[in-house]
Amino acid sequence: MSPILAEFIGTAILLLFGCGVVANAILDKTKGNGGGWIIITWGWGMGVFIAVFVVGQFSGAHINPAVTVGLATAGLFDWAMVVPYILAQTAGGFFGAFLVWIAYKKHFDVTEDGGTILAVFSTAPEIRSYGANFITETIGTFILVFAILYLASPGFVDMNGNMLESITIGGKDVGFGLGALSALPVGLLVFGIGLALGGPTGYAINPARDLGPRIAHATLPIPNKGSNDWAYSWVPVIAPTIGGALAALVYLLI
Repeated sequence: MSPILAEFIGTAILLLFGCGVVANAILDKTKGNGGGWIIITWGWGMGVFIAVFVVGQFSGAHINPAVTVGLATAGLFDWAMVVPYILAQTAGGFFGAFLVWIAYKKHFDVTEDGGTILAVFSTAPEIRSYGANFITETIGTFILVFAILYLASPGFVDMNGNMLESITIGGKDVGFGLGALSALPVGLLVFGIGLALGGPTGYAINPARDLGPRIAHATLPIPNKGSNDWAYSWVPVIAPTIGGALAALVYLLI
């Protein structure tokens, strides 16, 4: 699988789980209606886990432009691949949200509140204050990328302080990382961020997670969908990007 296709598929999986769990929790007449914040944050965490598990071996499973920019800023990713990755991630976000609309179409049709419908696709602040909302998203993405920079580089330090990613045993290279299970800590990280920092803005912490589905919301024929809230849409795009870059700079400093 090509890395670009992997990023598209991985981000689509993330949004299928993420927007899907929100749809289940808040749309009318669903089995999970009223499920609350815990199932929403858990669903997003599981979405990250499955997406990283599936495509990590092909693209590194950034599934988030802020992660891509952060890794490039830290010198761990080729800047020439940044734009193709971001385009694939945004398209994947759109497609994942589109699949959620298909799965829950009858429930979208009977839900009359436009704000509820938009909330399935995109984030919105509980208290609208662009400066405060921007800071919240920057902090959330900072801790996401800062932690990923360590979680994504498992290794072992030898007696001389050198980082080893593998050693040779019986003529074979044996790695110290968790392999595909490295997806689990990243999923738990997103789950924790949602619990701790998701209250003010809904924790986009991912430009593709918000922009791709917001475009889907704008283009799909959903009754009663109301506003796309483009006035807020720049916050979950710009703030996470800055948060990811800042995390990389701090990583390099220490």
